Amino acid sequence: MFHVKRSDNASPKQDFGMDTPLARELADLSSRRRALAEVTVSFPGEPRIFTVSNQKGGVGKTTSAVNLASALAGLGAKVLVVDLDPQGNASTALSITHTADTPSVYDVLINELPFADIVQSSPESPNLFCAPSTIHLAGAEIELVSQVAREFRLRRALETYLHENAMDVVIIDCPPSLGLLTINAFTAASEVLIPIQAEYYALEGLSQLLGNIQMIQKHLNPELQLTTILLTMFDARTRLSQQVAEEVRHHFPEQVLDAVIPRSVRVSEAPSFGQTVIAYDATSAGAIAYREAAVEIARRGEQSSQNKEQ
Repeated sequence: MFHVKRSDNASPKQDFGMDTPLARELADLSSRRRALAEVTVSFPGEPRIFTVSNQKGGVGKTTSAVNLASALAGLGAKVLVVDLDPQGNASTALSITHTADTPSVYDVLINELPFADIVQSSPESPNLFCAPSTIHLAGAEIELVSQVAREFRLRRALETYLHENAMDVVIIDCPPSLGLLTINAFTAASEVLIPIQAEYYALEGLSQLLGNIQMIQKHLNPELQLTTILLTMFDARTRLSQQVAEEVRHHFPEQVLDAVIPRSVRVSEAPSFGQTVIAYDATSAGAIAYREAAVEIARRGEQSSQNKEQ
């Protein structure tokens, strides 16, 4: 057996590794978890309808949509996720059935099926609901071209549903493109949430997306506003992530959330288990970050509602 004699100058913290980067990170996570446990928010006024969009793939769009939805549901909001991506990844992450014969958003857009006939409850939370996507949605872009009022079909169906079913937040997960499905999402929403990856090409294509938002505002939906930008895949150890964050905050000081989503194995693993990271590992850094982002979004909604009352 080996015995290590402690130096007289060594502190107890150093002996037990309490002053290491890992220990500091764990202490920080513990502090943030305690702060979140004490948070109370309200969801006043009309339902907030977000479209989560970025035509650049791999930025954490669907991941952010489902995890923010789960986190908001955990805060007490009734949340509906509309899966408008033919890949159906949001439906998978929420454990929602979306086989080829499942009534889906496709049937709402093309066959005018009522929204209430497709909405399913997620097993993750009694406050969390999903309108699933199926493979049929891949052909909807072409079929919508010949439809009457093609840009407004989602909006009208959603308005009817929300008139009869109380929801606090609706999150529309868009495909990574700027076609008719995304236009339907922009027309149906009042707020745009853009996830931006903290990487070199973060702002690539963003000007095109902003241009499309302005066009929608001018011709189809004057109420649409870019309200929220979320930095994802953030690595605090790299100067690049810090620089990207600084640049995005410089250009969009009012829209960027203080919370940033770190690179996280847990966030990546969760969908393979049909779960959000909130359900998969609520104590992980990714789950805590999404919960903090949800609190910010909710508090902005509270502030906006108060301003309207004044």
